[in-house]
This record gives sequence, C-alpha cells and structure tokens, in this order.
Amino acid sequence: MAEVSQPVISVVPDDECKEKFKKSEHVAFYRRQMQGPNMQHQALLDTMVLTEKGARFELLEQVTKTRLLLSVSPSKNETVRILVDELQPIKARYRVPDVITEEPQCEQLRLETQTEDSVTLSWCAGRHQVRVWRSPFRVEVLCENEVMVTFNSKGKLWFETLQHPPRATSHSSELQEDDASLLWKETFKQFVDIKANGPSSIGADLCLHGFNHVYGLPEHADSLKLKDTRDGEPYRLYNLDVFAYELHSRFGLYGSVPLLVAHKPNKTLGVFWLNASETFVNVHYSPSDHQDDQTPPVKRRRVQPQSDVHWLSESGVIDCLVLLGPSPQKLFTQYAQLTGYQALPPLFALGYHQCRWNYNDEADVKAVDAGFDRHNIPYDVIWLDIEHTDGKRYFTWDPVHFPEPASLQRHLHKKKRKLVVISDPHIKVDPDWSLYCEARDGGHFVKDRKGQIYLGSCWPGESAYLDFSSPAARAWYSRCFALDKYKGSTPSLYVWNDMNEPSVFNGPEQTMSKDSVHYGGWEHRELHNLYGFYQHMATVDGLITRSGGSERPFVLSRSFFAGSQRLGAIWTGDNVASWEYLKISIPMLLSLSVAGIAFCGADVGGFVQDPEPELLVRWYQAAALQPFFRGHSANVTKRREPWLFGEEVTAAIRTVIQQRYCLLPYWYTLFHQAHTSGLPPLRPLWVEFPQEQSIFTVDNQYMIGGALLACPVTESGVQEVQVLLPGSAEIWYDVHSGKAYKGGRTLSLPVTLETVPVFQRGGSVVCRSVGSGSCTAEFKKLPLSVTVALNSQGVADGELYLDDGHSFSYRDRKAFCLRRFNMQSGRLVCRPASDEGTFDCDSVIQSVSILGVKSKPSTVIVHVSGTKDTSAAFEYTETCCRLTVSNLNLKVAQAWEIKIR
Repeated sequence: MAEVSQPVISVVPDDECKEKFKKSEHVAFYRRQMQGPNMQHQALLDTMVLTEKGARFELLEQVTKTRLLLSVSPSKNETVRILVDELQPIKARYRVPDVITEEPQCEQLRLETQTEDSVTLSWCAGRHQVRVWRSPFRVEVLCENEVMVTFNSKGKLWFETLQHPPRATSHSSELQEDDASLLWKETFKQFVDIKANGPSSIGADLCLHGFNHVYGLPEHADSLKLKDTRDGEPYRLYNLDVFAYELHSRFGLYGSVPLLVAHKPNKTLGVFWLNASETFVNVHYSPSDHQDDQTPPVKRRRVQPQSDVHWLSESGVIDCLVLLGPSPQKLFTQYAQLTGYQALPPLFALGYHQCRWNYNDEADVKAVDAGFDRHNIPYDVIWLDIEHTDGKRYFTWDPVHFPEPASLQRHLHKKKRKLVVISDPHIKVDPDWSLYCEARDGGHFVKDRKGQIYLGSCWPGESAYLDFSSPAARAWYSRCFALDKYKGSTPSLYVWNDMNEPSVFNGPEQTMSKDSVHYGGWEHRELHNLYGFYQHMATVDGLITRSGGSERPFVLSRSFFAGSQRLGAIWTGDNVASWEYLKISIPMLLSLSVAGIAFCGADVGGFVQDPEPELLVRWYQAAALQPFFRGHSANVTKRREPWLFGEEVTAAIRTVIQQRYCLLPYWYTLFHQAHTSGLPPLRPLWVEFPQEQSIFTVDNQYMIGGALLACPVTESGVQEVQVLLPGSAEIWYDVHSGKAYKGGRTLSLPVTLETVPVFQRGGSVVCRSVGSGSCTAEFKKLPLSVTVALNSQGVADGELYLDDGHSFSYRDRKAFCLRRFNMQSGRLVCRPASDEGTFDCDSVIQSVSILGVKSKPSTVIVHVSGTKDTSAAFEYTETCCRLTVSNLNLKVAQAWEIKIR
C-alpha cells in the first residue's frame, strides 16, 4: 500500500483550509433549533413519582403531543442532575458511559408544597430546593430560598424523538427525496451523512441568576471569560484536527469538556452537559443595569445580572448536572467526584520534555541527549514522532534508523531518562502486517454504515480506525503494549496518542463520517467527542498492565473529553511560533484547568514556523511555570534545541529550566492536591481571590497553587510590565529579590530578557530543591529549602508531599509523606498533615528563608523531637526583611520547630 504524501504545512490556514470546517450555519440541527419555532412543553405534575433517586415527571409537548420523561436527582455532594429522555422511545437513545466514575449518591427529596402550577421539593435539611413549574415548563434550583439556576428559562427545551426510517424506493437503496426524508441526510461539500435514526437533536437553556462571568468549555483559542455569542458564532464542542488554529475563535479544536463554570463574589456554580455528540453553546450576558434610552435616568430600574446559556447537541439525551459549589474549591471537588480526579503523574513527567517531528535516528537522539548534559540543562524525556516507525505502522521501528530501540532506551535509562513514542488510532491497511490482521479478524475496527471496515486516509495512506468504544478492542489494544508483544519496547518507554479526534484526511471536516458505526451499533455521531478519550484510556490501561499494575503510566493525548484528567496529560495542539500564540496559550490553559484538565501545556516555541530567539526565551519562561512542559516543533522548522541560538539564549533557557526543576517539590505537592481534592495547580486569580471583581477577567497572569503568582512576558521588546497584585490586605514578595509589595495595586516592573515576574503570596510556604542535576531522579535526592512568606499577621502555612515518584505504593500501601509547615508567633513548626501515610523518606531541609521578618532576631533555636534545643546559624538581610537559617539538615519526616527570638 502506498504511503500518503505528507501535507504541506503552511504557517497560517488559507481559505481552502478554513473551508474544510463547518460554521454553525452549515449544521442542520443547529439551524432547526435556532430558527424555531420553540417546542412548547408542559409538566404533568400529577404524574410525579418520588423515589430514592429523586423525582420523575412526564412532560407533554403541546403541539405534537409527544411525551418525555423528566428526572430530577439531587446528590449528597450538592449537585442536581436533570435528565430528559423519551418516555417510550422506539429504541434506547445513547447515554454517555464511562465518564462519570460512579453514580452520585442521591438524596431523598421531600415534598414541600404542591399547587396547580408548581411542585417544590427540598433536600439537605431544606437548604436546597427544586421547583418544577407546570406551564410554561421550567425547573428552578434554589439555595437558601434564592433561585440560582432556571432550566428552560426561555422555553428552548428541544427534543426530537427517534423515528422509523422513511420508506425506501424500489429503485434505490437511498432514501426518498421528499421533505421528510431530507431530515434523514445532510450534505456538506461532497460528503453525505445518512442519519439512521432521523433527526434526533436535543437542546435546553439555563439561566444563571446573578452571574455575568462564565468560564470553561475548552478547547477554544479564546479568552478565559467566555464571550457573549450574540455578535457571532456559538462555542462549538466537536473534536477536530485544526492545524494552526485561528485565534480569538469559538471554533472547536482537539478536545471538548462540556463544563461551564459561573462565578460571582459570593458564589461559584457549574453546569455539566454530559453529551458526546456535536454540541454548540450560546452565551448571553444581561447587563447589571437596564439601559433603555427611552427611560429617564431616574426611572431606570436595577436589573440583576444573569447569564443565559443555551446548549444544543445533535443526539443523545439531555443529561445536565448543576454543581452548586458554593466556593471555587468546592466546585472543583464536586466535578472531580463526578468525572474523576487528576491522575497523579510520575515525577519525571513534571520535568522538561524534548520533542521534534522527527529526530532522525538513534544517533540523533543520543546526540541531543548528550547536548543537554554538555550544556548543563536538565531534562527527563525525549520523544519520537511518526517517522520512528516502519512505514507508519505503530508498534514497529524503522529498521534502518532505529535498528536497536531497546538498546537506545537502556542508554537513556542508565541516565534516569525516558523515551516517548507516538501511537495514533489509525492502522495501516496491510494484509501482510500481523497487527492489522489481528485487529481485522478480531472485529476491532469501526465499520461504515454498510457494515464494512471504515477506511480513511491518514499518515500511512489507506487506514482503518480502531473502535476504542469497544471494551474488547480496548483490551486488545492494551495488550499490544506488553513487552513481549511490542518488540523493541522496555519499561522506560511511554506513549503519545495523537491524531485521535480522530483525524481522517479525506473525511468530512477531516474527521470520521458521522454515520460510521461503533460497538453496540451506535453511530459515530453519538460518541464522536469520546473517541480520543477511549484511546487514551486503552493506552493507560496497557502501560499499567505492562508493569503488572505497579507503575504509574504517562500518556499524552491530543484529543480529550470530560474525565480525561484521570488518564494523564493533554496539550493544545498544533500552534504557531508567534507572540500571539504565546499570549493565547495562557487563557487556553486556564480554561482547561477550570474544566478539570489540570495536566496541560502548549508546545514551547510553537509547533510551526521558526521563533525568533526572544520569543523562544519568553516561551520557555512561560511554559516552565505551567503544568506540562514540552518543547516541540514540526519537521519543516529549523532545529531548535536550546543551545542553538547563542550563549545568551542558552543561558536564559538553562536558568528557567533549572528553576522549574528546583520548584518540582512544590509542583508535585500541587498535583497531589489535584489528585485528592480536584484543585488545579494552574488557577485564574479569581479562584484564590473570589471576592475581587476587578480580576474576574484577568487571563494574562495566574496563580500556581495558592502561593505563587506568575505574570509571563508575552510581548516583544518590552522593558516594563504591569503586574496586578490582588488583595488589598495581601503582601506579595518578589521571589528573586525578596522585596515586599502591598496587594490591591498594579505594579510597574522593569524587565530584561532574563526577568520572569513571579511573586510569593504572604501567608504561604514553598519548598524547593537546592542544587543542580540532570533530571528529576537527581533533583529528588537533593536537599530542600523552605521559603516562608509571612502575611501581615506574621503567619504562614503550607504543605509538602513526597512519595517514591513512580509507583502506586502511595495508593496501595499508603507509602507517602505529607508534611505541614505552619508559622505563627515566631515559631515555624513541621508536623504531619495527615494521619495517613508512612514513607521512609531521607529528604532533608537544608535551609529556611523567612520573608517579612521586621527586625533582626537575637537568636534562632532549632528543636527536634527527642533532642536538645540547638542554636542555628542565620543571616538577616535588612533591605528585604529576610531571615535565612542555614546548615540545618532537618529531616522532612521528623517533627521539628524553629523559634525566632
């Protein structure tokens, strides 16, 4: 089979490329719902049934007399599930499986009041209520007697019931071309989509009362706060391979998380729309003041702000979960309880990754590896793209360029480094290739609507696509990673899932036809956005099984859905080496973080085009302060290893990578928090300062955990940046100089090429490694320094999490160490932060720096449990009020305290 020629990569998508993709006007179900007229539903209150799982009602559409079934289910974690399905469907409609990790534990609803027009039900000792109105039908969710959310506020509930196909003509297998049958197929360019169940779209609107800031709905190359869509396209959730994507766009990209988060000063709530088919979301903000030019100013009435959110999906059921918060932290936990907590990555995955499409051969890989050592730049992982395979056959190696892959991995492993290889979902159609034959004979490929293997074009040429929605196909694929099956692999080989939207070069919108058929007879349209999620799941299972269940996997995926956070990492796809793409990467990563995808990053330097040296440095500086840190570039770009741009650039990049490695104890602790509480490491400012309305739209700077504020430089040639320091009662310390600044102000900070604006928040404690090394394994052995930043009350608090960094022993044997540092009244105390956890930990604290000490102490006393007090050597810097206590050698796992007198 001939290989497909590689597409020419241009820097900016041309008009022809843009025309590959639909706008909302090209989508029939979107047009039907938006052009109306609206369906008119009425709740039949006398059909109410109260059960242990909530309440059920029948709904009647008054024109067609169609009956639907409404279920309202509150849960103990303060979420409410609103589910609408057909009362008597001709067959089951698709409900998204595998995303919700376990069904929420339901609360018993109690009948409060019932009238002819409404029914009010309560739970949580009456603190929360739902009120179902008869006509016009709507559901209100109340907290403390205040309406927070109204479902069907504007009467846009839409539900097209499944139908039997129209009669086919005797002369053709195609459907008749009458008005009714036109709804059963849709044409876009040369592609015809035959709809086996006819029109089956759904939609609903929700009013979020009192909110005029909403976030989430990744992935889009747009601002953190979602824009009002009245002036253009809706937000689209439809996973697509969009090369060099357009900026400031609501167009759907590689992944989809249908979670919307609303925030106001005293409340945060979320709306999770559990649907994997093509989905559009319209957001309309109502102003806080009613400005009617015809009304005299004195008579203008105050109108409560609100956000109206309209969801429209092609198929499935309405499965809508309202997360009631009320705090950002509580909401993140509620969402994680539904869809899973962020996987705790192996420590090496938080280091620096070096990637290119493609490193030429084994000698090239070894030369790049040696280059990092020669230039004293730490890194942990080197990556291989598609050219490492034998003719784009995944699970193989090019026999000329990579003849000894196991030897290459062992070479890296001796230096405690890893290799990552790519594994895409398309399989080269090659009857002489055993892996293709196994998948074919096992029935593991997606079928077309005629029952044959679905064929499309991708990197190998003609390809078949694995049906990862099938448990049997996932199990088969997982076994492909076994060491005896994947020849040339070793335990230090990890995996990258790319092109898994899925990308089909000759398909509609460069993806799979919606009328292709998956496991269980479900059409691709039902589960399109789940495809990459399922490949990610199968790959993760394969690596875990490969290790006998003992080792944590690392798998990067380009495509994702809600729940992907429990599998591993994602990145923002094929970006461009420009200042605009660097700048947009920050709100993109913040949007992902708010929607639960915490282990995220963007290709450092831009995937295509050649970055100027200044841009490359600034990108490294930004990415070193973000969760997933990988340099990556296309095969048409110039090589850009960090030492190829002159010593000044090399030195600047070396510095920020080394600083990243020194900060790994803090990053690892943040990922422990994400793994246990759902709190993302990367946070918009409003998450930490929820009352401060002036920062609700800030997306050029962010918090790393609760302690560090980062403001990467994202513009060329600047000599000064404006840094917003939130909280008028806060103190912020420059991490480089130690200088203190009052919060509640915008700071003008002079910058050079070496400047990376980062501030530590007063009241926090941050742990760093001291010294240098070549990779995470070496940094893990280094002693630690503790930086205590005092707030205005002289208090600070923080945690440090440690485990072996690679296994599941932290989970299975509670082999971890979680320590708490607390300082008040001049005493810094180190104690266990949890009753759980025992870990034989040799890590020691070498030094402690305390910022905000008003005067030089006379003595510093160290008390270690079970020993006599000793005096410690210290240094006091008056200019920045910093006290440094050195030569401590205090064991992290031991109880101790430092007293300042």
